[in-house]
Amino acid sequence: MLSYLIQKEFLQMRRNAFMPKIIFIFPIMVMCVMPWVMNQEVRNIVVDVVDNDRSQQSQQIVHRIEASPYFFFGGQQPSYSAALKDVERGKADIVLVVPQNYGRDMVNGRQPQLLIAANAVNGTKGAIGSSYLSQIVLSAELNNVECRVENVEFATATLASAGSTAAANSPLSTLHSPLSIQTASLYNKTMSYKVFMIPALMGILMMMLCGFLPALNIVGEKEVGTIEQINVTPVSKWAFILAKLIPYWVVGLVVLSVCLLLSWAVYDITCQGPLWLVYLLAVLLALFFSSLGLIVSNYSDTMQQAMLVMWFFVVCLMLLSGLFTPTRSMPAWAYATTYVNPMHYFIDAIRTVFVRGGDMQSIAHQVLALAGLASATSLWAVLSYRKNS
Repeated sequence: MLSYLIQKEFLQMRRNAFMPKIIFIFPIMVMCVMPWVMNQEVRNIVVDVVDNDRSQQSQQIVHRIEASPYFFFGGQQPSYSAALKDVERGKADIVLVVPQNYGRDMVNGRQPQLLIAANAVNGTKGAIGSSYLSQIVLSAELNNVECRVENVEFATATLASAGSTAAANSPLSTLHSPLSIQTASLYNKTMSYKVFMIPALMGILMMMLCGFLPALNIVGEKEVGTIEQINVTPVSKWAFILAKLIPYWVVGLVVLSVCLLLSWAVYDITCQGPLWLVYLLAVLLALFFSSLGLIVSNYSDTMQQAMLVMWFFVVCLMLLSGLFTPTRSMPAWAYATTYVNPMHYFIDAIRTVFVRGGDMQSIAHQVLALAGLASATSLWAVLSYRKNS
């Protein structure tokens, strides 16, 4: 009997003119467009410079800003007030003010202070842009320090070659070049944000397709009255629930395969760990959200109610999962919700497998948590379904 019910579900999908399009076109559009759009990198920050020094050192900072891929040089302004007007008009995002005698103080070994004023209406852009600009200023100052040390060492070597015994005892001979700090990425070596977002997009697609479609399917049958015909048959609740879930699990796995293929073909990004772990995580996530969709449909009478309730849960689970922001940055009460958030476990696990190449031992905790949450929601879906005979 279960096989006939599953066949009925697939026939309904095929006869629905809109369903095949949303199943295949939606994932393709998401995978081909969203990795380029969902990027946390801040670029094209317009910077106005107020150079009160006009020295070689200050111009070096200006040239570094012009060469940076993150900034757009808005030009040099005569005063801070003039640059601030550009910020107020939306023509500039950050103002850099170089004080007078900046170059002379740098040559003399002093530490002059520069002013960085950022438009914090967009807090993320202002904070990250200020950080980028601070790194440029710091790198320029370190470069000037290295030049001074090289000149001192050259002078020391000249004195030593002249046979001066005072050169060996001179404090100039004790100077050393400043330490250089280099960072290395162990897994995502190019620091491409697409590598982090593609596994998350797979989870979003599984959540949308396997969560919304079963809920809308059952509520749609309620509205047209066909579910009443099933209720008067000897079909058990378990058979009815499985018949509603299995087709969308199959659809979810097909969509996941398409996403993996597009990730390789379009972005040349492949899974670093075992693929079967990716499919295992996808199945557990699909089981949870399809069960959640059935629970919502069991308590909803119209498609509008089901859509609003599902959207509420989906948005909350997605935003609190750590997909866009680190969970440790959340308040304590918000972080506590991650313990019952399946998207949090899925995002953490699939990034471990997809990006880092982790094995089953690396994600055992996440797999057990997903299995427990999926089992609980599946049981709730069966118990909440009321068959009126």
